[in-house]
Amino acid sequence: MGDLLIRGGTVVTMNASRELLSDGAVAVVDGLIAAVGGFADLAARYPAAEVIGTPESLVTPGYINAHQHLTGDRLIHSCIPDAIDSQVAIFAWAVPVHAAHTGDDDELSATLGAVEALSNGVTCTVEAGTVAHPARVAAALHRVGMRATLGQWGWDIADAPFAAPADEVVDRQRELIGLLPRGGLVEAWVTLVGHDLMSDDLVVRASELARTSGVGMTFHLSPHSGDAVSYLARTGRRPFVHLDDLGVLGEHVLVAHAVHLDDDEVEVVLRTRTAVVSCPWAYLRLAQGVTTAGRHGELFLRGGRLAIGCDAENAGDAVDVLRAAALFVGLERDRAGDAFSITAHHALELLTIRGAEAIGKADVIGSLEVGKQADVVVHDTRGPQWLPMSTDPILQLVWASDGRSVSDVVVAGRHVVSGGRCISVDIDSLRRQALQRRDHLLAVRNI
Repeated sequence: MGDLLIRGGTVVTMNASRELLSDGAVAVVDGLIAAVGGFADLAARYPAAEVIGTPESLVTPGYINAHQHLTGDRLIHSCIPDAIDSQVAIFAWAVPVHAAHTGDDDELSATLGAVEALSNGVTCTVEAGTVAHPARVAAALHRVGMRATLGQWGWDIADAPFAAPADEVVDRQRELIGLLPRGGLVEAWVTLVGHDLMSDDLVVRASELARTSGVGMTFHLSPHSGDAVSYLARTGRRPFVHLDDLGVLGEHVLVAHAVHLDDDEVEVVLRTRTAVVSCPWAYLRLAQGVTTAGRHGELFLRGGRLAIGCDAENAGDAVDVLRAAALFVGLERDRAGDAFSITAHHALELLTIRGAEAIGKADVIGSLEVGKQADVVVHDTRGPQWLPMSTDPILQLVWASDGRSVSDVVVAGRHVVSGGRCISVDIDSLRRQALQRRDHLLAVRNI
């Protein structure tokens, strides 16, 4: 891996002072950021480095997608109808397709999803915990070159794919942590399906495993009102209050969704410093009530730990967090009726440094600073959406552009997207295989 010099007419560092550099560059040595400064100066210091980017490029830290299903939905991308109930979409479509997946399907699905993610500037993904063959998925992610946290199915209910007793589920999580330890490009997290599809025994033991292993833990909770109804019937308490009473929550936990919260639950999330990932396109696609019940903007404005996710390819559909972040900000501004509340600059923070803080990785990614991993995105600003170039390129990036303007991506110093195309794998060679598996998996459901 040779030295790189990543050049931009504007370099958005996302450091503590949110510094923007004109005609700047990022020097990369051995996969780490060695220097950030003016292009002329760094070119003189690193004369042998390969130059990526142009004087017109916009350079940012890599984007973080904090909730993505890497298997299952990908091979039936946008095939689940939108005129059905969200629970039908999940349990009558997505779960049966997951159950039919082979190891080959898991690896193919993860490969295709990672290629789209990288092509849209996503350099780090938190997998949502619905992988049946984690070693195959990890192999795919390493080959494509995307940073990720990875889990596998974790639920202890009856008559469900990959479900098992709590002992077995926890053992699976422990085994994966051993296979993919902390610090690698792909590392294991403790993952559960969540909702009310996990016993108290399982979630308590899983949380303790995450704490003692020094890794994160993630699960789904309250994207719709049904989880609150179920927890109240079973425990007499709402979901977050109940999990707090069990001692499950904390800074090691990233909860996907948390849309339907009451006042007490909002206070629990803030007090425990539990992180939340918002997937706004999924809530709109599945009609889950984010515009009437969502409180993610409140969590953000009150100092909560928040990140953005894209969810599954039959929920958020597009693996483009820039698109999702713009939607998140727009919804929250409209809900508050306040143009000063949340802005495009906050959107970029959520995709970079604040997203990194939410997933516990702000010491290694999220900003362009010396010593951090070299996860860097270059946007081509020659497209019509960039003409003329704004005096505030972050406004233009969030409101006028999306992942399609990405020209180059570097992850841990490896150049994986060039000219807008992933160069680590040949996507065209996978096209026929993807269509064949799509048809097979749809036939499993007798569609």
